[in-house]
Amino acid sequence: MDKSQKIIGISLVTISIITWIFSIDQPDMMHAMMTLNPLAVTIFTISWTVGMAAMMFPAIIPMVLLYNRFSKSKTDDDNNNNVSSNRKLNQDVDKPETKEDGQRHKYSYLLVSRRVIKTSGFVGTYLLVWSLTGVMLLLFWSVLMNNLFVGYNTNDFAVVSGILLVISGFYQFSSLKKKCLAYCESPLAFFMKRWKGNKLIDGLKMGLYHGMYCLGCCWPYFLLMIALGWMNILWMGLFAVIIFVEKIWSKGIWLARGVGVMFILIGLLTITGMISVVTEGNEMASSDNDITSMTSMDMNNTVQDSEIKDMKHNMDMNMK
Repeated sequence: MDKSQKIIGISLVTISIITWIFSIDQPDMMHAMMTLNPLAVTIFTISWTVGMAAMMFPAIIPMVLLYNRFSKSKTDDDNNNNVSSNRKLNQDVDKPETKEDGQRHKYSYLLVSRRVIKTSGFVGTYLLVWSLTGVMLLLFWSVLMNNLFVGYNTNDFAVVSGILLVISGFYQFSSLKKKCLAYCESPLAFFMKRWKGNKLIDGLKMGLYHGMYCLGCCWPYFLLMIALGWMNILWMGLFAVIIFVEKIWSKGIWLARGVGVMFILIGLLTITGMISVVTEGNEMASSDNDITSMTSMDMNNTVQDSEIKDMKHNMDMNMK
């Protein structure tokens, strides 16, 4: 690895470590989900993005370094052409070599800086995909919790959780999962298909493409993190290890399918009520729904009792 690749690799690892430290204390996701308060949603988005950096950066290091190498090969060609031209010019006018060396070092530093900027853009748009995904999952699940699932009790919510686990498990065997994982496992195959050019805008586009492939590969894990309230350090660590092995190991699809079998089994056990995967936050949300429904029923009964008393009073008055 050259200097820029070492800087990028160390930076990704350092950012991942720092974001893991910040991810230890997670904000109240259920509050953001149930209220959609702008401040709560903003805090969730920041926390989610930090968590994505912690979980995903180690797994994308090979992809990022290969992109940096491809950028280097193009800029090195330009650099060699410029150096050759400068050297020929210096020989013609008898300029000292030291001045040429200074120009070459200055130009090389500029090229390295440009490569770092383009690589940072590639990583930034990749992370943007995951940030938007977190917000969309939060909003989608919030609509369900505040509308469709109103009145559901804890047992009903457990059945829904089991169904989500079964769906996530079967997806691990799908052709889309296999295709997306293949591009994540093989950075060279990805760039052979999606290489757009060596400009900054091209790197941004390729970062989006990589983010979409990664989303197609890993979305079940993050759906479960939000839907089941598993956005805590233990589940994040477990899923991060699974994602890392899936992407780094050439036979990562077998791990994915093994996880799929576990999801299906746990989902079936949850549906039958043999185990519970409902977290404390979701239990509180379900309890709140129950209380709301009971309050509504009590109010209806009160209204009905009042109407009956009025009818009796009117009948007594008429009889008199």
